[in-house]
Amino acid sequence: MASELNFDLNTTEELIKSRKRVVDHGEVFTPSWIVEDMLNLVKDESERIDSRFLEPACGSGNFLISLLKRKLDAVQKIYGKNEFEKRQYAILALMCIYGIELQLDNVHECRNNLLIIFTKFFGSTLTPELSSAAEYILTQNIVHGDALSMRTLKSDFNPADEAITFPEWGYLGKGKFQRRDFRFDALTQMSAFSEADTLFAEMGKHEVFKPVKVYPQATISEIALDLK
Repeated sequence: MASELNFDLNTTEELIKSRKRVVDHGEVFTPSWIVEDMLNLVKDESERIDSRFLEPACGSGNFLISLLKRKLDAVQKIYGKNEFEKRQYAILALMCIYGIELQLDNVHECRNNLLIIFTKFFGSTLTPELSSAAEYILTQNIVHGDALSMRTLKSDFNPADEAITFPEWGYLGKGKFQRRDFRFDALTQMSAFSEADTLFAEMGKHEVFKPVKVYPQATISEIALDLK
């Protein structure tokens, strides 16, 4: 179960990768006890499967790891006895976690750390297609970019400097998911329009929140094929 997966980042070596990166980028990783205290301030949302969170400087994923654990605990509690629904809602939990990170090595680590959490949650019941779908979702949700400029950074992930877009994933029931892509710079305008002030909330009411792309409905198996 996800509650048994513990990542403790408490030593100085684990909080700082290099002094140069601290100077150049202000890179210091948040220790696990602070992460938990902060998430407890929004406990109901952090434990809700379909609540969406964006970490604009996600590092190697300390906040997102804890969020995913909480969401997967909720999946186990609600859907643990139904293997089909457990798979769908575990994928949905992963779909609702987003990150932006400047350092390419951190992007790799963050995606890998989240995939480890997801994989261990299922253990021997993890299927290849479920693993591939999770891996593909992480390539879309964890972005190598600059949250201030709201643009991607050139790398093996991003061949060009372009506006950051995020997928809004929704579960339609009966194993079907819907994906719509939105520009990050448009999403940040939401507080001027919506009292909800949450990622993707109430977008249909305002023209500025029209998706830049809408995908056909897809199953986990079909999402997994996108990785190839």
